Amino acid sequence: MARRRQIYEGKAKILFEGPEPGTLVQYFKDDATAFNAQKKGIITGKGVLNNRISEFLMLRLAEVGIPTHFVRRLNMREQLIREVEIVPIEVVVRNIAAGSMSTRLGIAEGTRLPRSIIEYYYKNDALNDPMVAEEHITAFGWASPQDMDDIVHLTLRINDFLTGLFLGVGIMLVDFKVEFGRLWENEDMRIVLADEISPDNCRLWDTKTNEKMDKDRFRRDLGRVEEAYQEVAKRLGILPEAGVRDMKGPELMQ
Repeated sequence: MARRRQIYEGKAKILFEGPEPGTLVQYFKDDATAFNAQKKGIITGKGVLNNRISEFLMLRLAEVGIPTHFVRRLNMREQLIREVEIVPIEVVVRNIAAGSMSTRLGIAEGTRLPRSIIEYYYKNDALNDPMVAEEHITAFGWASPQDMDDIVHLTLRINDFLTGLFLGVGIMLVDFKVEFGRLWENEDMRIVLADEISPDNCRLWDTKTNEKMDKDRFRRDLGRVEEAYQEVAKRLGILPEAGVRDMKGPELMQ
């Protein structure tokens, strides 16, 4: 296993120095957290599945013109990505009421919303990622008005495409979280989709039974978490050829 320098470790992924300038290696862990890391656990094989699912979705989005940080998958748990300056905002798209929206607004879970709603959350674990308005984002310089125009435009296109893609395999895209980054190429900058798209940051329900097929099974102690992630991968046609197996983590450079 190649020795490489760790750049950052988050709740579900580790970033390492990439093989070329301007690149990083993103390693997917099996660690699972909920409620701002108040609940922790391990979902066996999650990292392998999320790597494959995110690769598949990033490639499909790129095919319809959505710019992303994804370059290619390296192995079962790692992918090569472009290094970007992350915009410190989590963008949440809600198509059906669930989770915190139902709690905050008293809307019954499963209620289809009149239209897709975009919410913004400031990425700050110490503050529990508070919800913010676009006014906060532009006033505090987290993103410029032009950045926000690009982010909203891309987010709506991502939602339209993924809603149709998942519906085609019998899954409702209830809501999801995405992150964006600034990709610098010489003096030019563009906003691109970053992080990952997987059952970790999407609410996915079976269209016939409303059965949850995402991390809510972990959050709510519903059981069969690994099976739910595998079912999503199976429906997308990307379950690893040899099934889900573990793989040693990369060796760190001290």
